[in-house]
Amino acid sequence: MPISASPEVASARAENDLSVDHPARLDRRLSRARENAVVELMRVAPVADELASRFAAAGRRLYLVGGSVRDAALGRLTTGPSGDLDFTTDATPDEVQRLLTGWAERQWDTGIAFGTVGAFRRGQTVEITTFRADSYDRQTRNPAVVFGDSVEGDLLRRDFTVNAMAVDLTSSDRGRRFVDPHDGMAALAARTLDTPATPQESFADDPLRMLRAARFVSQLGFTVAPRVREAMTEMASQLERITAERVQAELSKLILGAFPRAGIELMVETGLAEYVLPEVPAMQLATDEHMQHKDVYVHSLVVMEQAIDRELPGEPDLVLRMAALLHDIGKPRTRRLEADGRVSFHHHEVVGAKMTRARMRALKYPKVVIDETAQLVYLHLRFHGYGNGEWSDSAVRRYVTDAGPLLDRLHRLVRSDCTTRNKRRAAALQRSYDSLEERIAVLREQEQLDAIRPDLDGNQIMKLLDIPPGPLVGKAYKHMLCLRMERGPIPADEAQAELRRWYAEQ
Repeated sequence: MPISASPEVASARAENDLSVDHPARLDRRLSRARENAVVELMRVAPVADELASRFAAAGRRLYLVGGSVRDAALGRLTTGPSGDLDFTTDATPDEVQRLLTGWAERQWDTGIAFGTVGAFRRGQTVEITTFRADSYDRQTRNPAVVFGDSVEGDLLRRDFTVNAMAVDLTSSDRGRRFVDPHDGMAALAARTLDTPATPQESFADDPLRMLRAARFVSQLGFTVAPRVREAMTEMASQLERITAERVQAELSKLILGAFPRAGIELMVETGLAEYVLPEVPAMQLATDEHMQHKDVYVHSLVVMEQAIDRELPGEPDLVLRMAALLHDIGKPRTRRLEADGRVSFHHHEVVGAKMTRARMRALKYPKVVIDETAQLVYLHLRFHGYGNGEWSDSAVRRYVTDAGPLLDRLHRLVRSDCTTRNKRRAAALQRSYDSLEERIAVLREQEQLDAIRPDLDGNQIMKLLDIPPGPLVGKAYKHMLCLRMERGPIPADEAQAELRRWYAEQ
């Protein structure tokens, strides 16, 4: 659950807003921000305090570290079931397990090979990792795990300076000590992503950090330091060393961030997208048929932003956002110059759906996410045949049935896929879709549209035609479903007569 800041912290945060640039007050703001971070972090007590007491009694140091400290300084710390707390310590993993025994309601060691022990107590998940001083051979995807002997050494190996801050929970003689050897708080104030070591060294150790930079741009609204952008551009191809599963996890977090367009633009501008979603930068090569955008790429980013605006509050939708981003990726492959000089992209929705499916499979997305995203891409253009309401009731039924449980998402995608600057045309498109939704509502009320079935089911078909289970039953079922689409509900005797007529033709 999100932690509400105390009035004192809230007041200080307003006075010393890290996003406001007043250079003369920077030192004061940074000092106050460090104090605020410590105060807010202590609001996770008693979990942190209890752990600190156990580690201190054993002569060990315990630090709250990384994203927990960063989010506390930003006033967005989340605890409870939706937020983990990360700690680092000089205790070995075996010692950590012993110290957690009798305190944790349960603990697990799935990450113990990397020095991490997980535990759960009173609704809070914690992860405690022994100081790390890893080395990389820069060929394989995983580090050679080496335990370190200082928090400063541990922070040096972290991805970005804003994540390389810690609070010493066991320095009770001096109060809660804020540890920031790489000026992470200053980077936080500037809303800048930089690396503790050189970017080249950091990204060579773990190339996924380049994609993580784009993810943090999306999630936090930060920018990357010039030297980080330069290294990302130089080293983008190193991303090929990373498994598809790890890439997919970072990409999904980026897409679900508060500013996904900024993250995608950074990927494209640095060349990372060529190794993650190459179909996206390829859209820069295609001019859309309305000649309203420099390229289809920009149009797709706008459609994604408009789809996000139509999401339910607090419910970011990965499938909708991915479909909006990828809905036109078939255009470069279907681009044709017509005799009248206009550009066409016939059947780009069919080609785009196939491309979407292939790319998402390569990224190891779950089958249901692939199927739903590809189906939205496939259907996104269907509405444009509706015109001014020329569709028959049959066509409306088929639209609803083909969309199935994706209908609400399809509504949002289609409405978002209007980026024309012609206000009259945009208003006409919205009125047309209003008309379609009204017709769907009327038919839904009349015919239980969401559960359209043939007037005869499989068992009735087999009994009426006296045939066994097999492909012919499936063909008959499809024929009767098409009939239901075309004519709506029909009496049983008419349905039986139609089935017999169809069977005679077979």
